[in-house]
Amino acid sequence: MDNVELGPLRPLDDFLVGAARFQVPDVKDLDRWHNRIVSNLLYYQTNYFLAALIIFLLVGVMHPVQMIFGFAAVVTSFVLFVVASNNQAELRRFKRNHSALSVAIILIMGYALIYFIGSVVVFLFGIALPLFAILVHASLRLRNMKNKVSAKIEYIGVKRTPMGMLLEALGLEGEAGS
Repeated sequence: MDNVELGPLRPLDDFLVGAARFQVPDVKDLDRWHNRIVSNLLYYQTNYFLAALIIFLLVGVMHPVQMIFGFAAVVTSFVLFVVASNNQAELRRFKRNHSALSVAIILIMGYALIYFIGSVVVFLFGIALPLFAILVHASLRLRNMKNKVSAKIEYIGVKRTPMGMLLEALGLEGEAGS
């Protein structure tokens, strides 16, 4: 944790408007699409964390108790999944081979916990909406050279970031930038 640093906040012009270029990904080439998502998650991580925090806080102000329960349920699901998958070889292989399904399992576990608590709407708007918005942006935003270089630096371990550690815990790391 000593050498972990948060990536810089990218300008709005680069993130959304002006110089930003968007294109629907080629769903036939899943490796390239995966690399685009991972590369964008690493490059725009601070922007994504900030956007998620803003949405999270807006919903949290409107429904504070339900948001706390929702957040606790998702964090519990994430921690249980990561601990279980790091301690059992079969789950570790599953996480590595089926990373998207692993994320879906965490969200389903969080949803189930929230369903029992009774805060489904808060889950959908406070937790799932920011994740969906981030995934859509990361899927549609075309990478640039800085983006690819940043992802390579993270991949080879020169620089460690919170998003890189999160992707690694979910089994979503990979050689981004190719």
